[in-house]
Amino acid sequence: MSLLSRRQLLTMLTASAVVLGTRMSVAHAQEPQAPAAQSRIRAVSRDARGVTIEMELAHAPFPCAGYAYKDATVIAFVPNHFRASHDLRVSMLVHFHGHTSTAPTAMAVHELREQLYESKQNAILLVPQGPVLSADSSCGKLEENLGLARLLEDALHTLSSEGRAALGTSGIKPGSQPGTVCISAHSGGYHAAAQCVSKGGVPVTEVYLFDALYADTSVFRDWVIAGRGQSAKSRHKLVLYTTGGTTEVESHRLLAELSQAGVRTAIEEHEGTLSRAELTLAEVVLIRTQLSHGAVTHELNGLRDCLYASAMPRRLRTSWFDTKNAARPLERRQTSAQGGR
Repeated sequence: MSLLSRRQLLTMLTASAVVLGTRMSVAHAQEPQAPAAQSRIRAVSRDARGVTIEMELAHAPFPCAGYAYKDATVIAFVPNHFRASHDLRVSMLVHFHGHTSTAPTAMAVHELREQLYESKQNAILLVPQGPVLSADSSCGKLEENLGLARLLEDALHTLSSEGRAALGTSGIKPGSQPGTVCISAHSGGYHAAAQCVSKGGVPVTEVYLFDALYADTSVFRDWVIAGRGQSAKSRHKLVLYTTGGTTEVESHRLLAELSQAGVRTAIEEHEGTLSRAELTLAEVVLIRTQLSHGAVTHELNGLRDCLYASAMPRRLRTSWFDTKNAARPLERRQTSAQGGR
C-alpha cells in the first residue's frame, strides 16, 4: 500500500467515525434530561495575562441523559484588559476541542488564552468540556434548542456572582448578557459549533473551523447565507482552515455553493498571501495551511489573527492593521518553534 493510499484510507476512516458520532449524538439528545446540578466555581488561577476560572455548570454540555460522560467543566479566561461595557453586553469566544482531548489540554496545547490576550479583544473565553478523551463529536445539552443560550447565561451568572471578587477591575457585572459571540472549533469540535449556529438561541457572528469541516456542511452554508451582505457586526463570517483530505474537499464544495449564492469569499492556497484587509472583509475565508492537524490553531497564530480580523469590539489600539493591504506576515509562536507541542 502506498503512502498516499494510506493517507486516503485514514481520512475516510476518520470522516466515517466523526459522522457516526454525530448521528449517535442526535439520537441521544432526544432522551429526557436529568435534573441539573447547581453551578459553582471549582478553582481560580492568575497569571500575567489574566484570570482563569474553572467552573462546573448546570448547563454544560455534559452530563446529559443517554451519555456516559459526567464532566460538567467549563473553563473561562478573562484577560486583564477586559472591561465590562455599560450596556452589560459581554463579547465571548467559545472554543470546542477535538477528539481524544479535554478542555484543560485544549487551553494549553492550542494556546487559547495567549492568543485571545494578544488579540487585545475586549472579550472573554469559554472552553466547555466535551466527550472526555473520546473519538466522539457529540455535544450533549448543546443538541437541544437554546442550548448555547443557557450555557452562556449560566457562565455569565456564575462569573458575575461567585467570580466577581476574583476578577477585580475585569469583573463581569450582574445581569450581563452575551454581546458579540464568536465560535472556534478544532477537528471533531465542528458538530458542537454547527449545533450552536443552528439552534443555540444566541446570534453567532463568526465561526472559525480549524481543520474541522468533516460534516454538517449544509448547516454552515445556510448560516452564512442567512447573514449575507449585512454589516460586519450583523453578517455571519466563516473562516476555514484545512490541512487537506476531507476538510479540504468539504471546504471547496462549500465555497462553490456560497460563491453561487453571492457570498464574498477569499481563498488562500499558500498561507500568508491574503492581506489583512482581505481576511477582514471577506464573509468566508478558506486557508490551505502546511501545518499539521494538531498545530493549525496556534503555531502561526491562526486563532489570534481570526480574532484580530473579527467584528468584536476592541478597547486597546493594535498595530496589526498598519500594513493591512500587503500580504500578511506569518508569525510563528515562540513556544511552538521551540517544540513542546
